[in-house]
Amino acid sequence: MILLVEDNPADEALTLRAFKKINQSVHITVVRDGAEAVDFIFCKGAYKDRDPQDLPQLILMDMNLPKLSGIDVLRRIRANEHTQLLPVIMLTSSREEQDLIESYRSGANSYVRKPINYDDFLEAVRQLSLYWLILNESPPST
Repeated sequence: MILLVEDNPADEALTLRAFKKINQSVHITVVRDGAEAVDFIFCKGAYKDRDPQDLPQLILMDMNLPKLSGIDVLRRIRANEHTQLLPVIMLTSSREEQDLIESYRSGANSYVRKPINYDDFLEAVRQLSLYWLILNESPPST
């Protein structure tokens, strides 16, 4: 399962369409703000009945989210022993160098700028899924 944390409906649709187009059979769960992401990951609020052992294989997270920023969510993920090794990719339109630096300082595994062009975006999603879902060796569950 991939957790997509994205507040922009157009970017959400584009990401889902890109995964569908490259024939990824992986399930994608979408949450639309930082607080909802924390609730999902840590099985709180509306997600209190979710199995805490069913963690995402990969988290694709926007930087600028309502309620809690992507950086704040990332820091909470890294601060928890159960989730600290989850692969988190900051998938953002931000061109700010400070966002890039802060993402890596906070424990991001990767920082990818969303391409504007659909074909470039499709290729970025294809490469991300190839690497993170097929080639990458994930750490064992803790």
